[in-house]
Amino acid sequence: MFNQYLFFRKIPNAQDTKRTTGRDAQHNNILAAKAVAQAVRTTLGPKGMDKMIVDSVGDVIVTNDGVTILKEMHIEHPAAKMVVEVAKTQEDVVGDGTTTAVVIAGELLKKAEDLLDQEIHPTVLAKGYRLAEVEAQKILKNIAMPLSLNNDEMLCNIAITAMTGKGAESNKEQLAKLIVT
Repeated sequence: MFNQYLFFRKIPNAQDTKRTTGRDAQHNNILAAKAVAQAVRTTLGPKGMDKMIVDSVGDVIVTNDGVTILKEMHIEHPAAKMVVEVAKTQEDVVGDGTTTAVVIAGELLKKAEDLLDQEIHPTVLAKGYRLAEVEAQKILKNIAMPLSLNNDEMLCNIAITAMTGKGAESNKEQLAKLIVT
């Protein structure tokens, strides 16, 4: 059971380093943001792993919650902090999906870095991402299913999905029925 936990170290803050500009600054910012995404990536999915974290007072926290992991990392890099803010905003607005939001942000930055390496201007990339967001919203609207408060099966499935990874896996069907009925 112990091997299901993944240990990781705090992302170092490079104090007393030289100031970077231009492409080097872009690369360093993307690298920091991707490191944050990598830290929580392995918690995703049905085979996602918990993280064992020792907090600042020496207490051990075992969790697969993206926001909890990111809060305990005490990130200081400005670009990495922005990715943490993505997770916090996702938590505040939706209440779930924090890890997914961070991993997607990391992947978008990874692709952006590849395009920057091909000399594509950052404003072109930003415009492309805005256009992609509009298209993604259209696709989501087309595949969305209407929710009926009378459809207990659908409501149970939603409740089960929401409980996944929250420590209720062994009783999630029973708990979902209690919640819905």
